Amino acid sequence: MKKQVLFIQGGGAGTHDEWDNKLVDSLRRELGPGYDIRYPRMPNEADPSYTMWKAALAEEVAGLDDGAILIGHSLGGTILINALAEAPPKHKLAGVFLIAAPFVGAGGWPSDDIGPTADLGARLSPKTPIYLYHGSKDDIAPFGHVDLYEGAIPGAIVRRLPGRDHQLNDDLAEVASGIRALT
Repeated sequence: MKKQVLFIQGGGAGTHDEWDNKLVDSLRRELGPGYDIRYPRMPNEADPSYTMWKAALAEEVAGLDDGAILIGHSLGGTILINALAEAPPKHKLAGVFLIAAPFVGAGGWPSDDIGPTADLGARLSPKTPIYLYHGSKDDIAPFGHVDLYEGAIPGAIVRRLPGRDHQLNDDLAEVASGIRALT
C-alpha cells in the first residue's frame, strides 16, 4: 500500500501552479512510486485566510489514513501546524514537515488570524515527530524563524540548509530523506 503524503502549498497569487508545484515534482521524483502525494489547491491562495485554509485542511486530513505524512510550505506550513495544535486529527500521523514556514508570534510575523504560538509544542501530539526545514538564503521567511519554531516545539528535528532559498532551490531531497526514515 502506498504511503500517503499531503502537501500544503504556500500563499500568494500563482503559488500552486507556478512555484510550489516544482516542490511537489521534486518530492515525487525523490520518493518514487511508493508514495501517494496529494497536492490540493488551497482556497483563495492570493489572499489566504487562516479560517478558510484550516477548514480545507481539516477536510483533506479527514480523508487520510493512519500513518499519513503532512507537509506545509511557507504560509501553508504556518497554517498547518497551528491548525493541528488547535484541532488534532482523529488518526495517527507518521510525521509533520514544515518547509520555510514563517513563525507567528514574538520575534516572528504578526497575525490577526493566528494566536500566539509560544506553547505550540505543548498543544501538538507528542507522538508525532515534527520536522523543520529552512534555507539560510530565504528572503521571504527569515532564517531565524526556524529558531523560533525550535523554541516553541521542543524535540522538533531541525534541518538548517545552507545556501538554500525560500523554495529550497526547488530540491526536496532532504525532506524526502526524512520521510523515508519514517516509513
